[in-house]
Amino acid sequence: ALRDLLAPEPSLRERRLHRGRTRLSILQLKCTLKRVKPPIWRRLLVRSDTRLDQLHHILQLVMGWSDSHLYEFVANGVAVGNADEDWSDDVEHELDVNLADVVSVAGDRLLYRYDFGDGWECDLVLEDVLDPQPGFEYPLCVTGRRAGPPEDVGGVWGYAQFLAALADPTHPDHKQQVHWAGGDFDPEQFDPDRATALFRQFLHDRPLGEASR
Repeated sequence: ALRDLLAPEPSLRERRLHRGRTRLSILQLKCTLKRVKPPIWRRLLVRSDTRLDQLHHILQLVMGWSDSHLYEFVANGVAVGNADEDWSDDVEHELDVNLADVVSVAGDRLLYRYDFGDGWECDLVLEDVLDPQPGFEYPLCVTGRRAGPPEDVGGVWGYAQFLAALADPTHPDHKQQVHWAGGDFDPEQFDPDRATALFRQFLHDRPLGEASR
């Protein structure tokens, strides 16, 4: 079973499954886009019973992406996602894996890969395990820095070239890149409240417990 692979030590597996299934907790995650400078990161509060396919949508919203490409999560050497064998080997296509099944102890990590052409990788670190607070809806975006790279910008290298052209009006590609970006891309801009509002809309359209199709 997939959960056996995700937690190869029986005692750890039992502890994680017990915590994930018998008591709802709130997981504080820091998501950092790898190999990008200055850093692009988000701090999220997510329910422990959030499925990985739902976490994918949450990360899409918080990074400003449009869910246009394949993705996968990697935990303990096991990949879970919607990639196929042409892009990634041994990917499990199970949608009933909860976040608490793969991270439950502070310091646990989960890798999120998106768009295998651009090659984006997000490092997710579990910073804390909290109790749900009355009156709060989850997920929440607590804070973060900088806008996510535009879709199809060309990965880390392409994004660096894009920013260089955008920042320099004398650059030969400046006008083209401004037009391609819609004229108003600000790499320093990120609004956690707007991200949380997008979460609310997403959950209104697809509540927790409803599988992705």
